[in-house]
Amino acid sequence: MFKKYISIFTLAFLAQACFAQNIDKLINQGEVERIERTLSADDMQGRKTFTPGIDKAAEFIAAEFKKAGIQPLKDNSWFQEFFMLKTKFESAKGELNGQSLNERDIVGLTSKEELSVTQSSGYEYVKIGKGENLYEKVMAMVETSKNYFVTVDTSFGRMFNSLKRFRQNAFPSDANILLVLSNETAATTYNISFKQTVTKDPLKNVVGVLPGKKKKDEYVIFSGHYDHLGIGKPNAEGDSIYNGANDDAAGITAVIMLAKYFAEKKDNARTLVFAAFTAEEIGGFGSQYFSKQFDPAKVMAMFNIEMIGTDSKWGTNSAYITGYEKTDMGKILEKNLEGSAFKFYPDPYPDQQLFYRSDNATLARLGVPAHTISTSKMDSEKHYHTLGDEIETLDLKNMTEIIKAIAISSASIVAGKDTPARVDAKQLR
Repeated sequence: MFKKYISIFTLAFLAQACFAQNIDKLINQGEVERIERTLSADDMQGRKTFTPGIDKAAEFIAAEFKKAGIQPLKDNSWFQEFFMLKTKFESAKGELNGQSLNERDIVGLTSKEELSVTQSSGYEYVKIGKGENLYEKVMAMVETSKNYFVTVDTSFGRMFNSLKRFRQNAFPSDANILLVLSNETAATTYNISFKQTVTKDPLKNVVGVLPGKKKKDEYVIFSGHYDHLGIGKPNAEGDSIYNGANDDAAGITAVIMLAKYFAEKKDNARTLVFAAFTAEEIGGFGSQYFSKQFDPAKVMAMFNIEMIGTDSKWGTNSAYITGYEKTDMGKILEKNLEGSAFKFYPDPYPDQQLFYRSDNATLARLGVPAHTISTSKMDSEKHYHTLGDEIETLDLKNMTEIIKAIAISSASIVAGKDTPARVDAKQLR
């Protein structure tokens, strides 16, 4: 009996040692540097949305997914393609209660090139008065498929023109909203026309899957965004490329390395989805489209990875989880790391609202336990959204350890043994 226990203990010890060697081999600093250096190289031109640079990055990510041994998500294509509309104002004119309007006091939020609205058009009338939440009320209308004619109190004069940003880059929509800045107490008669140019521009997420061995209809997502800011004005040294090494080539490097790791292990009970999102920097449109392709009830967890290339406020071997208190996912990850030198912490920057500022937010609003893992010191990250976000500023050794920690801490969720509590979407803004 004693010999039997010794044998089992020895086998368990050897298995753990073998596993440790395996993860060090599969997630190694050399591969991390190769992928990170490629994604943040000058020839990617800053990976800005709607540029050749981001298309080149997408092709590279797809090739890495294929090399890893995972499968395309759908129709033998690595690319989840969709379209966005880009609008440019042309002209506007009209009358409200017999008074001529200045074109700068008219904003149209529509997918159409032309709108012509009168009191007989059947548009629902809304008045936004002084002291109300302008952006919140307009956003609520944008998210419907209704038509609205809206008068906005002149106290919002400075904010009014910024409303056009709601549709400068957007998905096609059936909603048509015409807003007028006016101090009129009611809209009795009006006749207003609005014109803009509309172009339809293609975008694509890069998505691969590793089918589950036992629970194929339950999904665990590992994600990051591969777009950045492109090319700007040269600095004193002549550099003009926003390489985005940390934001978020680091996250995409992690996603690729995790795809390689889990594909090699071949023991995932749940289906794993590896997603590189586009258009995060201009509004999170890639993750918004992605979220509509899945039944959120079947998504068990989402590990969104954003800016893990620098050490956290606690130093190396640590990272934080945004929205930590919204589910028990963080506690599950910590449990799986017991005995290791690595530590996950709750987000130390609650005032920055980071939970809502990355691609996890879209799925979290659908109830998915979706969190972002990061190390970025957001109160002092001097290279954030600057030309200085280069690979030379990253700690690649620590970044490699973070990726290993994500792999190990996610093990029980991937295996179907742990399922994080759902997000209470009603409590989210």
